[in-house]
Amino acid sequence: MTEAMHLILIVEDDEAIQSILRMLFEAHGFRVVIAATAAMGLHDARLHKPDMVLIDLGLPDRDGIDVISAIRSWSPMPIIVLSARTAETQRLMAFESGADDYVMKPFSSPELLARVRAVSRRHVRGDLPNAMLRLGDVSIDLAARVAHRQDGSEVRLTPLEHRILETLARHADRIVTHTALLKEVWGPDRDDSRSLRVFIGNLRRKLEVDPSRPKHILTELGLGYRLVVDPTT
Repeated sequence: MTEAMHLILIVEDDEAIQSILRMLFEAHGFRVVIAATAAMGLHDARLHKPDMVLIDLGLPDRDGIDVISAIRSWSPMPIIVLSARTAETQRLMAFESGADDYVMKPFSSPELLARVRAVSRRHVRGDLPNAMLRLGDVSIDLAARVAHRQDGSEVRLTPLEHRILETLARHADRIVTHTALLKEVWGPDRDDSRSLRVFIGNLRRKLEVDPSRPKHILTELGLGYRLVVDPTT
């Protein structure tokens, strides 16, 4: 898909930033729809089915985190947060809600373009070697993003946990370096190893029989992580 075919929905209430973003993306061949409120953003997301959503968190009628969660309830469309909020808790909340990347204001236009293109490539490339994974008594449907134990009970994974698992699954039985995993899941120029360790720990608690002695999500000291999957029938 060429950039000229991409439609970006920008959910931003600051008119000056609206203008800057419109000029930036239209100059690079994107089509642009702008919504100034959360309500309009949700309406336009359903109406236009954009290829990308760029959203501010501080919207006048509703928090942008709520908008991300609402979109994620029905669509995997790429979402990038563009926000002045710098707290780590805010970034983690955005990722947990389903954001694909987080860019802080004030932003660099070339960096923002690079982030948009990187997230678009990840979604276009999103094919996986196996749609189904088996990790012990847990079966994971990567395409549907659902996981169940053999007794039928659901294992609830967050959107970010699914993305980490999908990335490891693309390289099953091979080492994925910290840098590669951060870049693939969080976007370029990301250095948030602490958060990565937290989410790996969460995945182990949900998927491993003994999280302290994992058999599937392995740490390769000083290098990264490796996913060991069971054969599926």
